[in-house]
Amino acid sequence: MAVTVTPYLVVKGASEAIAFYEQAFGAKETMRLAEPSGRIGHAELKIGETTIMIADEYPEMGFCGPQSLGGSPVTLVLQVADVDAVATRAVAAGATVLIAVKDQFYGERSGRIRDPFGHVWIISTHIEDVPSDELQRRYTALMTQSTST
Repeated sequence: MAVTVTPYLVVKGASEAIAFYEQAFGAKETMRLAEPSGRIGHAELKIGETTIMIADEYPEMGFCGPQSLGGSPVTLVLQVADVDAVATRAVAAGATVLIAVKDQFYGERSGRIRDPFGHVWIISTHIEDVPSDELQRRYTALMTQSTST
């Protein structure tokens, strides 16, 4: 059996979140378990080849999303062919830009958004292979520049 890691997102409004991920990221819903009230106990989406699990909050069981917790320390990274198009689509669907898309020192064109449910995503397109020694040189230059301004 292969070892995998699967993100499991807890949100207020899982049905709305699924619709957002479909519109913004091209996600495809593959299954849903819903209570008669409509609360989603478990659903699965595919974004590219990756499965994302998602559920509504269940505070009575200690499952709370970033809006209830005041944020999340976890950031999701989404590698796409056209970061500018995906970021534009995500913002049109309701995401908030945290860092605008731009070319980065580490060989990616990327930006950071917060989805309407509180999860933070780095959306990125690979633009350049950067050897590790050059990556360190660029990082050191950036950190030196940041501390001198």
